[in-house]
Amino acid sequence: MKISVLVAEIGSTTTVVNAFGDIEDSPRFLGQGQAPTTVTEGDVNIGLNNAIDSLKKSLEVDKIEYDEMLATSSAAGGLKMTVHGLVYDMTVRAAREAALGAGANIHLVTAGRLRRSDIKNIKSIGPNIILLAGGVDYGERDTALDNAEIIAGLDIDVPVIYAGNIQNHSDVKEIFEENGKSHLLYIVDNVYPKIDVLNVEPTRKVIQDAFEEHIIHAPGMTKVRELVKGPIIPTPGAVMEASKLLKNHMGDLVTLDVGGATTDVHSVTEGSEEVSRILISPEPVAKRTVEGDLGVFVNMRNVVEMIGLERLAKDLNMNLERVQEIIEDYKPIPVTDEEKKFVERLTLEAVITSIHRHGGGFRDLYGSSGKKTLAEGKDLTNIKWIIGTGGALTRLPNRVNILKEIAQSNKGDKLLPTKEAKILIDDDYIMASLGVLSKKYEEAALILLKRSLKVD
Repeated sequence: MKISVLVAEIGSTTTVVNAFGDIEDSPRFLGQGQAPTTVTEGDVNIGLNNAIDSLKKSLEVDKIEYDEMLATSSAAGGLKMTVHGLVYDMTVRAAREAALGAGANIHLVTAGRLRRSDIKNIKSIGPNIILLAGGVDYGERDTALDNAEIIAGLDIDVPVIYAGNIQNHSDVKEIFEENGKSHLLYIVDNVYPKIDVLNVEPTRKVIQDAFEEHIIHAPGMTKVRELVKGPIIPTPGAVMEASKLLKNHMGDLVTLDVGGATTDVHSVTEGSEEVSRILISPEPVAKRTVEGDLGVFVNMRNVVEMIGLERLAKDLNMNLERVQEIIEDYKPIPVTDEEKKFVERLTLEAVITSIHRHGGGFRDLYGSSGKKTLAEGKDLTNIKWIIGTGGALTRLPNRVNILKEIAQSNKGDKLLPTKEAKILIDDDYIMASLGVLSKKYEEAALILLKRSLKVD
């Protein structure tokens, strides 16, 4: 069987391949195959080939030929980054937003000059990329330069992105040249060029470029790089790319992905003019948050603890003994109606908690002139579409009702989507694949996205 594009999603536990045909004329989603990821076996290609075999079975064919392969990856911990800036609420926050939006997992954030403990942490983390920022343009210079000297002198060979004060460009270049690491340095526009101005998109793009160029972050990935002729980007970054593409054609949206270990929230919205006038500090148009404690498999017990056993039993209309039996015999994919209801309740908790953490809220300040109401954080009130992707929100029976609870959960103090926001589900579970596909075939990706979401 001839396939136009095969997109591999190489995850931490599962590798999925999605097949697309007639990509330039009349794009079609042909089918999906999956298999366990084989990082522990020392070669992710084993899992990739097994997933292709699974695709053959689902398509009922003996042989598959494809014109090109693209990929997303979150294997071996995904894109591990450390972020280092000047002031936590300013350049550090801007750099962090850029890294998260590109699909990174941030393992360390520091403000000010790097200390000995910070250096030890960087070495023990072994990041795939280091992001260095600090100082508005034509502002403070020394902290970023000191940190550049320290990072360039470390005995680790990883890409370093400098996204700080524009005046430091030539000095940072010289520092890395002197340490024989100029090939690892990427210099981009400042993520925080002026007070209260965020400029995260240039850094996001370079993070993904650096990820592609230095893709050898999991066993066997060098072989995958030989197979993949097009882009390879972090899986969460691919979901963001798909979300941004949809926003440009359909309007403001938020995408939720409840997984086994984490819950990701991607919002793409400028917010409302009314809220922007009282906003304390700027927010990026495209924002991602990842909640490492909200997963419905690996972190299931943590979510159960958040709900409480007694409340969980009451919500599920079960006795405590039955709930504990389900917990002890918990499987990654629910089979019985009871198991599905259990996972749905965990998913609801993950959705509501993550969107409340992602979205901003109102604050009342009291001064000599009386009470003044201000807004802080991401404004989601202009959201027109709430999209569910990932295993839980594309496969559970009550997925639409779970997402409807977002608006119901607002007590009036949060900047959350309203009841007018429409619910869409990534029925084919291909949003990440279409995010990477959009890098080369934007029109086809948009057609396939809308088809999966069942919108015109």
